[in-house]
Amino acid sequence: MPNTETPVTITVGEATVSALHIRPVGPVATVVVAHGAGAGMEHPFLQGFTEALAREGVATLRFNFPYREAGRRFPERPPLAIATWRAVMDKAAELGEGEPLWAAGKSFGGRMASMAVADGMPASGLVYLGYPLHAPGKPEKLRDEHLYGVTTPMLFLQGSRDTFATPELLEAVVDKIGPTATLQWSEGGDHSFAVKGVKRGAAETGASLAPAVAAFLRANP
Repeated sequence: MPNTETPVTITVGEATVSALHIRPVGPVATVVVAHGAGAGMEHPFLQGFTEALAREGVATLRFNFPYREAGRRFPERPPLAIATWRAVMDKAAELGEGEPLWAAGKSFGGRMASMAVADGMPASGLVYLGYPLHAPGKPEKLRDEHLYGVTTPMLFLQGSRDTFATPELLEAVVDKIGPTATLQWSEGGDHSFAVKGVKRGAAETGASLAPAVAAFLRANP
């Protein structure tokens, strides 16, 4: 029987956000997945990623931030994004059966997840689908200070051509975090994990990351 998406509504303060829940039988973990700054939870990359995780035996709950839910283009400030993360993680715990609960996100969504965990939000670990270490062309302004206070396992999946993370800078950050952080490069991938000369859709690209994530979850129960 195929895994199906179940719509979920989550209250964040006085507003609500939409989410989609996929739960295979007896999941090894639940991964809460946030979108990047420029696209919502419906993006094919995230759909492909979460469907592939379900085939790996991992439940997911992916959601919209309030700005996306309201149809705005620009993300809110971190305090509201962190509050949203907390509310969604609480809902994921309600929907689960006590399995490990991980936080993951594409770019902005992953960064906000890490800030929420650094701020005290419980999570079994973090998965970054392209961590935005710095703005393109501005490697002198790193977004890394809060990462060194996070003690949970962290998986950085990063394209080697990602302009949001100069390779040697990201490697230095991961080394500084220590043994709880793992960096896996997607050779030739850009910030969307697209590879020059390789024709595949966003859904297939997202799905290609699921096996590495599932393996990391199983290695860090």
